[in-house]
Amino acid sequence: MQLRQLEYLVALARERHFVRAAAACYVSQPSLSAAIRRLEHELKVPIVRRGRRYEGLTPEGEVVLAWAHRMLAERDALRQELSTLRDGLTGTLRLGVVPTAMPVATLLTTPFCDRHPHARVSIESLSSADITHGLAEFELDAAMTYLEDDALRRLPLYEERYMLLTPACGPLGTVASARWSQAAALPLCLLNSRMRNRRIIDECFAADGAEAAPAIESDTVAGLYAHLPGGRWSSVISHAWLHMFGVPEGMRVVPLEGPARGPRVGLVTGPDDPPSVLAGALLKVAREAGVREALDELLRTYLDER
Repeated sequence: MQLRQLEYLVALARERHFVRAAAACYVSQPSLSAAIRRLEHELKVPIVRRGRRYEGLTPEGEVVLAWAHRMLAERDALRQELSTLRDGLTGTLRLGVVPTAMPVATLLTTPFCDRHPHARVSIESLSSADITHGLAEFELDAAMTYLEDDALRRLPLYEERYMLLTPACGPLGTVASARWSQAAALPLCLLNSRMRNRRIIDECFAADGAEAAPAIESDTVAGLYAHLPGGRWSSVISHAWLHMFGVPEGMRVVPLEGPARGPRVGLVTGPDDPPSVLAGALLKVAREAGVREALDELLRTYLDER
């Protein structure tokens, strides 16, 4: 059995088409098919369901695919560790980030690049479910996400603290704090219901006996913020977003009081133990980055200005 055969199998499972998989591996389709048939012969199990076209993997094939991901990840980790010993940390760190944590990703990626100038970072905005899949399939080295899955190695970074961002001249623009039920009565712009953050916020409204009915919804934090200048709309934001977007002119940050608390956001790595060299290096940076303290200090600054 050769690692090249495992690479072909992973590509076939990803592309679900022999010709596309062969093109992704820079080989001919007959060469890829022959390599997988040899793998089936060596392992003495059917791996691919074959008809007139690719029809998926057999149950045995799914087991082989899981081991293929693991063995290729170990191969990459070996190469990376040897490269680190020789030249310092190199390669590309594959980092998944839930959209609502993207504004603070730089608090980890910048010190990581400062410490490892020969390494690169590839950041992808993904849902929590896609992050879980990407880590399990070794498609990601690490991720910034909500800490919900106990099966993953995790390092808490901060707890989301929700604030009302509202016009200074509006009905809640001068109060020291507001309840969720008061915020629900304002003209709101929020993330849409497909976003995990929005579902959390809806739970917070419900815990205070209210229901939000936003006039405008967005699937990105940037899209939400684009509607706030002008004094018409209010929004509920995570304090972490202040790191990138700040407070638009003419608006104020008002703490929201109520029975609900925000979830924790943290850095997680996949099932490999120990984690890859790149993931381990990012974990070390994260432990020293002081993300929670930096965000709390930034929030205090905006509240003091108010």
